[in-house]
Amino acid sequence: MARDGAVYACQSCGAVQTRWSGQCPACGAWNTLVEELTSRPPGALKPTKATKSRYLAFEGLDEATQAPPRIATGVEEWDRVCGGGVVPGSAILVGGDPGVGKSTLLLQVAASAARRGARCAYISGEEAVEQVRSRAQRMGLADAQVKLAAETSLRTILDGLKAEPFDLVVIDSIQTMWSDAHEAGPGSVTQVRAAAGELVRLAKKRGMAVVLVGHVTKEGAIAGPRVVEHMVDAVFAFEGERGYPFRILRGAKNRFGATDEIGVFEMGDAGLAEVKNPSALFLNTSGERAAGAAVFAGIEGSRPVLVEIQALVAPSAYGTPRRAVVGWDSGRLAMVLAVLEARCGLGFGDRDVYLNVAGGLRISEPAADLAAAAALASSAFDVALPQDCVVFGEISLSGEVRAVSRMDSRLKEAAKLGFRRALGPADNEVSGGLAFTGAARLAEAIQRIHDADWDGRP
Repeated sequence: MARDGAVYACQSCGAVQTRWSGQCPACGAWNTLVEELTSRPPGALKPTKATKSRYLAFEGLDEATQAPPRIATGVEEWDRVCGGGVVPGSAILVGGDPGVGKSTLLLQVAASAARRGARCAYISGEEAVEQVRSRAQRMGLADAQVKLAAETSLRTILDGLKAEPFDLVVIDSIQTMWSDAHEAGPGSVTQVRAAAGELVRLAKKRGMAVVLVGHVTKEGAIAGPRVVEHMVDAVFAFEGERGYPFRILRGAKNRFGATDEIGVFEMGDAGLAEVKNPSALFLNTSGERAAGAAVFAGIEGSRPVLVEIQALVAPSAYGTPRRAVVGWDSGRLAMVLAVLEARCGLGFGDRDVYLNVAGGLRISEPAADLAAAAALASSAFDVALPQDCVVFGEISLSGEVRAVSRMDSRLKEAAKLGFRRALGPADNEVSGGLAFTGAARLAEAIQRIHDADWDGRP
């Protein structure tokens, strides 16, 4: 039995139970229930007679509403993911693996915004002020008027932010914040929820933008209760494959912009450098294209991105063939292999299949189906696709190649980078200045790859 006024909260999903058990009934995690005393959230209103007599005012949908103002930080890739800049009074949660560069990115954002006249503060709960200052000097940001502080007490931070007006505040990280109104330790569900709630409430009340850095679990999800993601206005994931200098800022939630935008950075000695043309970054333009490689013309957010998909089909040395995929959905690969076998007569039952998206980019767009199938067929036939050819299209289970959105934008981006041919869905209205080879069914596209037939209409 829990003590009076105490409950057991799961440190994995945030579910609350009245009794302790070895396994959380909500998420199934073991040994994650921790006893926590319940109390009224700090800042919550007590019910009074005046509160009960207050009436709720309603407004109509036809009322005129102005677009929210934005703080242009000067880091264009960050502003792109935000939807054109940071909205004052908004709360942003940024998560990523340890060492990926979250603190470096946000220090650059704060310094760039301060150089443009914004009043910025950087509060670190993990590093001393001297560490943050030395990193800023190494990155050439020492001249930026950014106020630094190292503090973990939530009450002290709130009092400091109320005493001085700020436009942009970075909290690194929310898991290190500690509120004396709760007995739980820092990083617990109760502390993270309370600290995030207070900081979001202060941001809305004062009109300052607050950026919270969040830790991630070993599965890659942002640690702490999901209620924190519901509190904030935007959730960004900062991703980067180990061994690659490229970093991708991806929006998972955004109340003031698109949720599928990405920002591309390159990590260097002086910090993160913005990548203006991601397509040129992910492509290998040296030499002839090898068998098993296909260039996919995809769409990430509002801009087209070209990336190389590499496949290798090899005889299996063991009884069970191996399937390995990096940067793409393994379930999607299994579906494409099944369609190739059932509709095109290509058998992979006795061969290992390896698929890789070059450059460390992760693709989730269904339009990559045809590019993956083309790379697999190219490797199986040992026939290289033309060096100047891009591929895109969605594959259905019936073997049909379906049209995808924004085909003109894909072709124009390919033409800008020197590509002259394209293989995709049969569509009589596509343009872009490329010789387009349309295929209504997957078997037709595979036959063209086998015969090296690339006579498409301009």
